Amino acid sequence: MGYTIAEKILAEKSGVEAKAGQLVVADIDVIMAHDSLGPMALEALAEMGDIVIPHAERICFMNDHLVPAPARNYAQMQKQMRDFARKWGIRQHGVGEGICHQLLVEKEVRPGQIAIGTDSHTCMAGALNAFATGVGSTDVAAAMATGQLWFKVPETIKILLQGALPPGVFAKDLILFLIGKLTEDGANYQAVELTGEIIPSLSMGSRFTICNMGIEMGAKAAIMEADEATRQWLRRNGVKGEIKGVKADADAVYSRVLEFQVGRLEPQIAKPHKVDNVVPLQEAAGTPIHEVVIGTCTNGRLEDLETAAAILKGRRIAPDMRLIVIPASRSVLLEAMDQGVMRTLVEAGAMVLAPGCGPCVGVHGGIPADGENVLSTANRNFKGRMGNPNANIFLGSPAAAAAAALEGKIADPRKYLG
Repeated sequence: MGYTIAEKILAEKSGVEAKAGQLVVADIDVIMAHDSLGPMALEALAEMGDIVIPHAERICFMNDHLVPAPARNYAQMQKQMRDFARKWGIRQHGVGEGICHQLLVEKEVRPGQIAIGTDSHTCMAGALNAFATGVGSTDVAAAMATGQLWFKVPETIKILLQGALPPGVFAKDLILFLIGKLTEDGANYQAVELTGEIIPSLSMGSRFTICNMGIEMGAKAAIMEADEATRQWLRRNGVKGEIKGVKADADAVYSRVLEFQVGRLEPQIAKPHKVDNVVPLQEAAGTPIHEVVIGTCTNGRLEDLETAAAILKGRRIAPDMRLIVIPASRSVLLEAMDQGVMRTLVEAGAMVLAPGCGPCVGVHGGIPADGENVLSTANRNFKGRMGNPNANIFLGSPAAAAAAALEGKIADPRKYLG
C-alpha cells in the first residue's frame, strides 16, 4: 500500500513507518508562537523547570494579533516574548511585519517540512506542500523544549477539483463551497489533499486562501503538491537550490475521495454564525451591511487588494459604511503602495490598518456595534468573533466585500468586473 502526502512527511520526520492511525514522534522543522497564545507556551515551559532550548533555529515568534498593542496587558505579553526570544536567540517577526500565517509562507516553511503553530490556521502553509497544523500552547512548549512532537497519523481525504472557476468567482468562493459541502466537522482530524485540474491554474495566493480554511471543515492539515508555481514563489522569497516536493503514491489509501466540478460555481456567502452556513451569494443579496473588512491571513494578499481596487476604482463607498483594509504583511503593503492599489482603496473611503489580525480577532481595529452586519474576507464568523456577540458576520470574497462596501448591502460583484 502506498502513502499519502501526510503519511510520507510524517514517516520522513519520524524515521518510522507512518500509516494512518499510528502514533509517531516527529522532528519539527518550524515552531511558531504568536503574541496572543505564545505567552501561554512560555508559561508551560517555565512549569517544566530549568530547561534548555535545543533548537532555537527552528523557532519563530510573531507579533500580529494585538498590534499595535491596544492595552497594557497585551503590551506586557509582547514584551515577555521579546525578552525570551533575545535570551535564546529565537527569530522574531516584529510588530507591523505581518500576520503569522503570511510570514510563515513568505519566510519560514518549505515543501516536505512539518510546521506547527499556536494558531489553528497554521494549515495555510500546506499550500507549500508541507504538513502544517495548529496545536495547543502546551504542545508548542514541548516542541520548543525537545524539537519534537507526537502525532496520531491522520487519515486523508482526497478532494479532486475539476474544471475552471468562472469569471468573477474566486478561491474564497470555492473554499466556502467546499466547507458548506463537507460541514464544519466533515474532516475532523484528517488531512485533506487538494488536487485536480484546477490547482495548476490557481495563483499561490488562491492556494493559500483554500488551505487557510481547511481547519473550518475540521482538517488537521490541508495539503497541495508542489509544482512550478510553488517553486517560483519560494525562489521569489529567497529559497535557493533544488526545491523538492512530496507526492502521494498512486496506490495511496484515502478515507474518502470526493470530486467536484467547479465550472458553474457562483459567488458564495457564509451566513452567521457558522462557517459552514454557506449559500450562493444571490440568496443573501440585499442584506444590509454596515462594516466591511478586506484582508486578514485568508485574503490580505496583493491579488485580493487588487480585486477590491478594481471594483472600487473611481467610486466611493456607501454613506456611513466603514471599510477596513488590512494587508497581510509589510511586503504586501509596500507592493500595494508601489502599484497604486492602496491609493485607490483609500480614495474610495477605506481605512488602512497596520499588517496584522486587527478586527478579525475581536480585540481592536473595528469592533461592530449591536445589531450591525459585517461582511469580512476573514475565515470565521462565530458569534462574538469580532468582539461583539450582538453583531452578525458574513464571509465572502474580496470582490463580494468591495461590492458590499459600494452598495451598503450584499451584492453580486460580477456586475463590476469586466
